[in-house]
Amino acid sequence: MSFWKRISPVGAAKDFSNEFLRPNPYRWRIMAVSAVATFSIFSVMWNEGAKGPPAPPEVTWISTLSPDRTDAEIIAANIANQKEKDRLAAEQAARDEKVKDVYRALGRASGMDVDRIEREAKAERLAEERAEAARKAAQRGQPVDQP
Repeated sequence: MSFWKRISPVGAAKDFSNEFLRPNPYRWRIMAVSAVATFSIFSVMWNEGAKGPPAPPEVTWISTLSPDRTDAEIIAANIANQKEKDRLAAEQAARDEKVKDVYRALGRASGMDVDRIEREAKAERLAEERAEAARKAAQRGQPVDQP
């Protein structure tokens, strides 16, 4: 707080007048350049013409669902969607297993120990899952279960 006690507008005006009245051959040039620079900056800002934040966009809601559906209809639709999701997940799992079979056959044809590679990959995935579970438990402040 002592810093602000030493600052005085009267003292600042006296210091400015003392420096300004000292003989300096560049005084008027410096003042002219300063005035031009200040005028240029303010003229650029003046031409911007911003008037505040833009208006928010209008939102048009499009719904394909009937707003007067009953709870039973909603539950039936959710059950049907879940069955479809499960069916698609099963199809994807089957496709993934076929791809794995192709890579297993390619690995065996190349002379690799595919079973060892799969065991190592499974152990690595399990370790990553445990580490992730431990990280989440630590974030929640819960004790970590170690097998």
